[in-house]
Amino acid sequence: MEPVALQMGCFIVDAEVSRDNDITITLDKEEGTVSMDDCVAMNDAFLAAFDRDDEDYSLTVSSAGLDQPLKDPRQFRKAIGTKVDVLFKGGRRIVGELTAAGPDSVSLRYVAREAVEGKKRKVEVSHEDVFPLAEINSVTPWIDFK
Repeated sequence: MEPVALQMGCFIVDAEVSRDNDITITLDKEEGTVSMDDCVAMNDAFLAAFDRDDEDYSLTVSSAGLDQPLKDPRQFRKAIGTKVDVLFKGGRRIVGELTAAGPDSVSLRYVAREAVEGKKRKVEVSHEDVFPLAEINSVTPWIDFK
């Protein structure tokens, strides 16, 4: 199905098959957003390749949602310059701007409240740090409702 996705300017982020043969394909685009037509085209291509009566499956094709963690390196590159929510192994969480993404790490610009010598109260301190992906559980687009 990857060649079909590439023809539409999309890529497959995830493909899951449940025990009951419920198949879910998640699409994204490096530029722009996945349209309903993209999902329909992928659905039609899948139906043409796999006969539903012979294989006995259900199919769902969707775009990568804002609430879903980034998985593919292309998603990380697309998100550079946007605010993300990073959950680290061990429970630490940082909300900041994704400034770079490589195969093994991400760079974040963020503000943290910290104790500073000579100050009675914690102050906001700006940081830009590189974090190995091996230390991260998930990176999700930040949705600000303000």
